[in-house]
Amino acid sequence: MVKLRFAMVCAANQNRSMEAHAILKEHGFEVASYGVNGHVKLPGPTQRQPNVYEFGTPYKVIYEDLRSKDERFYENKGLLQMLKRNMSVKSAPERWHGNEEAFDVVMTFEERLLDSLLEDLNGRVQSGMRPLLVINIDVQDSHEEAARVAPQALKLCSMLEESDWQESVDSIMADFEEEYGRQPLYTVCFS
Repeated sequence: MVKLRFAMVCAANQNRSMEAHAILKEHGFEVASYGVNGHVKLPGPTQRQPNVYEFGTPYKVIYEDLRSKDERFYENKGLLQMLKRNMSVKSAPERWHGNEEAFDVVMTFEERLLDSLLEDLNGRVQSGMRPLLVINIDVQDSHEEAARVAPQALKLCSMLEESDWQESVDSIMADFEEEYGRQPLYTVCFS
């Protein structure tokens, strides 16, 4: 069986993609994660006062910054715990746009993120005819939803890795939808 390379993608490479990255990594998958936004934005004391960081800013730096601003507030919001998890998975959030890694499967967690990712892929120079399966599962951007859906992402990745996905992708997606009541959007691109 060939090991597939997976990429998990959300807006800021903080919550949904990292929850999925953590569980796939824990189960021995070859996985990376990214965000598609222009910068990393985390909730602040008000909607008009978000915490904004550049991609590549270490999770530890973000963690310490939030702790120094208002430890209790960010602990209660779940952000400090999320950042602790992130630090255990990798060092810093990465941006999808500009990465040059080769993947077999890319999974996004919101339809607008899928659109941004596909636009980026379509703008890249194709170096070959390597198939790339791009999947979207819509997930509300909350800690609870990310934790609930990460095992589903793991199951879908397992189903893909255990099969010849190029021959059976439609039946895999139908089986996934039947089991979880979620209809993934998917397409095949070439890179």
